[in-house]
Amino acid sequence: MRTLGGSKVAVSALGFGAATLGNLFREVSDEDAHAAVDAAWAAGVRYFDTAPHYGLGLSERRLGEALRGRPRDAYTLSTKAGRLLVPDGADGAGGSGGTDEGFAVAADRRRVWDFSADGVRRSIEDSLTRLGLDRIDVVYLHDADECGDGGEQALREAYPALERMRAEGTVGAIGAGMNQVAPLERYLRETDADVLLCAGRYSLLDQRAGTSLLPEALRRGRSVVIGGVFNSGLLADPQPGATYDYKAASVDLLGRALRIKAVAEAHGVPLRAAALNFPFRHPAVASVLVGMRSAAEAADAAAMLAVRVPGELWDELREEGLLTL
Repeated sequence: MRTLGGSKVAVSALGFGAATLGNLFREVSDEDAHAAVDAAWAAGVRYFDTAPHYGLGLSERRLGEALRGRPRDAYTLSTKAGRLLVPDGADGAGGSGGTDEGFAVAADRRRVWDFSADGVRRSIEDSLTRLGLDRIDVVYLHDADECGDGGEQALREAYPALERMRAEGTVGAIGAGMNQVAPLERYLRETDADVLLCAGRYSLLDQRAGTSLLPEALRRGRSVVIGGVFNSGLLADPQPGATYDYKAASVDLLGRALRIKAVAEAHGVPLRAAALNFPFRHPAVASVLVGMRSAAEAADAAAMLAVRVPGELWDELREEGLLTL
């Protein structure tokens, strides 16, 4: 367990990324979702991350149900704010629900950006209702850089609201979660956020976060949680048709992933194990989130993180020009 920034909130090294429980890309049964959480728990996972965005609230509902019978002080739960879920008409048509944003769910609601102070409080209240739990430990402002104003309202209104809630003890730690490095660096410079969630930008194929974000976080005593270590699939199983950042991977990227896989396997390390262990080479990284949609995937993630990766593997990847940091 590692403490986030200057807070008292601790997370396990391996975190459960619950976008999968919201039917990301394809449907997951209630039974498989619950089994995934059970298997992750048995493997020692004590950090679970979700968001209203994931399956129009389905991820939060499923995760809350799976965790409800467990001691509340035994795990850490994070969710996100910035998108409110509102009814989308009697016929459930239109809006941004359904599979339009990658989730296989009925489009009976739609997502509405709201980074106002009131919107953040309402988002957290709604999340607590869906989760059916008594508190949320960590709240991230979600994808503020994708909002129409480039995230200015989030910094001006939503973040101060989170600071007040942290001071009140409503939440234990606060931060921002995005897929881009530069907006997260603003939160390091301009706020007192405890933790930043950086998705897809510190992996074997993309080390942009290692240039300045991670060193600056370490210097300021902040923590970083890394998501997307498989870059949406390519680093889990590189083959024709694999996805990178939720799109079909280019021939060049596929070739690079296959070269990394060959080097890793020459050292007796599965590619998935190398991808999962890579972020922990930087001391600012507190946890890595992995999507788990079944008991088998949860057990595999824990097993891959436990694999010992020799330093010679990283050295060879650098020598081959496959790793920049």
